[in-house]
Amino acid sequence: MDNGPGKRVIVVGAGIVGASLAYHLAAKGANVTVVEAEGIASGVTGSSFAWLNATHGDPDPIASLRGAALQEYHRLEAQLPGLKIQWSGALSYGASSEGSANRIPQSKISELEPNLRNPPQFASYAAEEGALDAVATTHALIAGAQANGAKVLTQTPVLGFKTQDSSVFGVETAAGVIEADIVVLAAGTGITKLTDLLEVSLPIDASPAIFIRYSSPPNLVRTLISSPEMEVRQTPEGALLAAEDYLDDDLENQPAAIALRTANAIKNELHGVVSLDLQSARVGFRPMPADGIPIIGYLAQVGGVYVCAMHPGVTLAAIVGRLASEEIVGDSASPALNPCRPDRFFKLSDG
Repeated sequence: MDNGPGKRVIVVGAGIVGASLAYHLAAKGANVTVVEAEGIASGVTGSSFAWLNATHGDPDPIASLRGAALQEYHRLEAQLPGLKIQWSGALSYGASSEGSANRIPQSKISELEPNLRNPPQFASYAAEEGALDAVATTHALIAGAQANGAKVLTQTPVLGFKTQDSSVFGVETAAGVIEADIVVLAAGTGITKLTDLLEVSLPIDASPAIFIRYSSPPNLVRTLISSPEMEVRQTPEGALLAAEDYLDDDLENQPAAIALRTANAIKNELHGVVSLDLQSARVGFRPMPADGIPIIGYLAQVGGVYVCAMHPGVTLAAIVGRLASEEIVGDSASPALNPCRPDRFFKLSDG
């Protein structure tokens, strides 16, 4: 649909966060250009376990964002037919699930997951949670943005910024300058290199995790299982997906070795697993702000630049895409994003 000419917005990054921003901005009538250094969903989005997990044990400054995240995905499902989510629920047990309000007994656990060899006495079950194919979801969001007039430039690294009077008015690429009213940085761990070009330092670490995919017999896992032994889920097509912590660079902790150990753990935990054939084991680098809270909002030091860096990016992509687009197009601040503002780091360093 044609919303008429609007604010020119460049979104740097075509992972799931950038794609959500592009979709919501274009739907609100912005003139959107997505600029991606590689391909759509080529970064950490392609190496994501993609658990839509709204629970958080510690005191949580972004509780309102997490609380709205799942509802926002239900809204997107209705808008984008290509976006398919497994609302399977998530079954968690071990130390992290103790004291949970969603506690269920062993009989219910066995009903949910009949292939568990040794179901625990109790577990936490979040029936409202689920998982998605992060790559397919990103493509669906990009297609939705394009249907609303967005342009998408892949294999187009940002080489620099065009600035005037301490404000950015465009990005430099090998093909030339693209002008904009607002530049949104949604390039994950690549954001720090971009803000360094603007002489603004944001504390975003690259936090590694290992994402493993096996071919396996169907109907092994019905929910998403998170336990001390394994974190697994199964796709509708039958692939078994697992997530593991990245330990170190030692040979015995390389992704293929971790995948072999994880496969053995899964065989020990589940009935019916004769063999698991490894399809891929990849390290993904998640953008992790130093204090663990997303960085979302305008940079105070330079005009025209809006930052979106967060973990968990998949869970929060839909709600942040909507709220940030409302801020950018409507020029009105969202109270739910107030704990996420970039200037909190500079207030600390100035004090």
